[in-house]
Amino acid sequence: MTSLQENLLDLDEESLVELEPETHSEKPGWKAMPYILGNDTAERLATFGIQANFMVYLMREYNMDQVFASNIFNTWNAVSNFAPLIGAFVADSYLGKLTTIGIASFASMAGIVMIMLTAAVPQFHPRHCSLQQQQIGTGGIRPCSIPFAVDQFDMTTVEGRQGSRSFYNIYYTTQTLILLFNQTLLVYIQDSVSWTIGFGLPCLFIILSIIAFFSGIKVYHNVKPGGSIFSTIAQVLVAAKHNRHLHLPYHDDNYGAFYDPLLDNDEQQRLPLTNEFRCLNKAALMVKDENIDESNRNPWRLCSVQQVEELKCLLKIMPIWVTSIIVNIPIAQQGIFPISQALKMDRHFFGTNFEIPAGSISSITLVTIGIFLPFYDKIIAPGIEKITMKEGGLTTLQRIGLGHVCGILSMLFVGLVEIWRRDLANSSSSSDGVAPLSVMWLAPQFMFIALSHVFQTVGHTEFFNKESPTGMRSIANSLLCLNVACASYVSSIIINIVHGVTMKYGQHDWLDNDINKGRLENFYFIIAGLGVLNLCYFIFCARRYSYVNNLKPKLMQ
Repeated sequence: MTSLQENLLDLDEESLVELEPETHSEKPGWKAMPYILGNDTAERLATFGIQANFMVYLMREYNMDQVFASNIFNTWNAVSNFAPLIGAFVADSYLGKLTTIGIASFASMAGIVMIMLTAAVPQFHPRHCSLQQQQIGTGGIRPCSIPFAVDQFDMTTVEGRQGSRSFYNIYYTTQTLILLFNQTLLVYIQDSVSWTIGFGLPCLFIILSIIAFFSGIKVYHNVKPGGSIFSTIAQVLVAAKHNRHLHLPYHDDNYGAFYDPLLDNDEQQRLPLTNEFRCLNKAALMVKDENIDESNRNPWRLCSVQQVEELKCLLKIMPIWVTSIIVNIPIAQQGIFPISQALKMDRHFFGTNFEIPAGSISSITLVTIGIFLPFYDKIIAPGIEKITMKEGGLTTLQRIGLGHVCGILSMLFVGLVEIWRRDLANSSSSSDGVAPLSVMWLAPQFMFIALSHVFQTVGHTEFFNKESPTGMRSIANSLLCLNVACASYVSSIIINIVHGVTMKYGQHDWLDNDINKGRLENFYFIIAGLGVLNLCYFIFCARRYSYVNNLKPKLMQ
C-alpha cells in the first residue's frame, strides 16, 4: 500500500526537490510521535467507542423507533464528518494545529461525559447539543492529527520523508485495531455488562488522550497558521469579475500578458495556464504596458496564473466529488438498519452458546479490509499492472468505479437476505420474532462494503490528493469527510421520505419499527437504484476528465 500511503500523506515525490540529507534538524521527528499517536489513538477509542453501538442504545434504552434513531445517528455522523472542514479552516487560518487539537480534545471530553451520564443517571436524557459538542471536538482533531504529525518531520530530507511514511503505516494499523476493539469487546461490554461501563471507558480514553497530547508540549514543532486558501479562491473570483470587460488573448501567442511570477515554495507544482474554465483566466490578465510586481499588485484585482489554475483543479474534481456522496450511502447504512436485522436473527456463533452482539456484526467490514487490502496491493494490483502497463494496475477513476459497483451489490444482496429473513420470521413460531436464520448471512453485505472502501474510499483519497495542487490539498482532504457528511444527510432525507410516503396507505410502512411487518428490502433496492444512476453519471464525468498530468486513462476514454 506504499504508493497510496504516500498520497494520503499529501506528499508528491515528483514535485519535491531532492536535497542532501541534513545532519541536524530543529524538528523533533520520531520524538514527538508517542505523544501524537497516544492522543489520536485514545481519542479514536473514545469517539468510535461511543458511536459503534449507539443505534442499539437509542432503540433499547430510550425506546426510540428505528426511523427516529436512524435520524439521530445520521445527524451525528454528518456533523462529525462536516466538522473537520471547519476544524481545518480554523487551524490553518487562526489557531494552528497545536492549539486546535488541544481545545478540541477538551470539547470532545465534555461531550463524551454528557453521553456517559445519560446511561449512568436515569433522570438524564440525551440532549442534541451533547452529540454535536462531542463531534465538533472530533472535527478539530481529525483534520489536524496527521498533518500535525507530518509537521514534526523535516520534509526536505530523505529521512524526514521516509519517517512520515512509516508514521502512516503505524497510524493505519492502530486505526484498524481501534475499530475492531470498539466493535467487538466494547460493544459486548455495552450490550451484556453495563451501558455505564461501556460509555465510561470512552471517558477514560479521552482523558488519557488529553494527558498524552499535553505531555509532548515541549517536544512539538508548531507550525504557525499561514492563512486560508479560501481567501485565495475569493480573490480569483473577484479579480475575474472585475476584469470581465478585458479581452483574452490566446495564451500561446501572448503568454506574457498573464501574471505568472516564480513560486515562493520550491515544493509546489508549477501549473501552466489552460483553457478550461477560460473565463477565470481574466483574473491573471495584466493591463497592457502595466508594470506589475508583488509590491504594487492588488490581489483582489490581479491574481497569478498559479492561483487561477489551482482553483480550476478544485472545480474539475467537484463533479467526481458529487458522485462520491451517493456511493457512501451504503457505507453510512451499515450501522443502522443492518443492526435492526441482526437483532431479529440467530446471533449464536456457529451453534455455540456465545451470542454475537448486534453492534459487532459490522466488524466483518474491518476484517475484510485487513485481509483484502494487502492482498490486492501485493498480488492483484501487480498482476493487473502487467496487463495494463499502468502503475498500480488501474487508474484512480477505474478503482473508484469498482467501488461504485461493490456498493450497489451490497444493497442488492442485503435486500434479498431481508426478504428471506422476514419470511422465515413470520412463518416461525418464535414469540420474539427472531428468524431461524444465522446472522452470518449479513456477512456478504459487509464484505461488499469493505470492497467499496478498498476501491472507492482509498481511490478517492488518492484521486483528491494527486489532482489537487499542494496549496489546496487541505481542502481536498476535507472533501473526504464532507462526502460522508453529505451521504448521511441524504440518507436521512431518503429515510424520512420513504417513511412518510409508505405509511399513508393504512398499512405498515416499509421502515416499520417491527421490521417483520415492514418492507426494509424495498428501501435497500431504492438505494441500489440510486447507486446505478450515480454510477452512470460517474462514468459520464470520468470519461471527460483529464488528469493534471494530461495522461487520460485508457479504460475511461
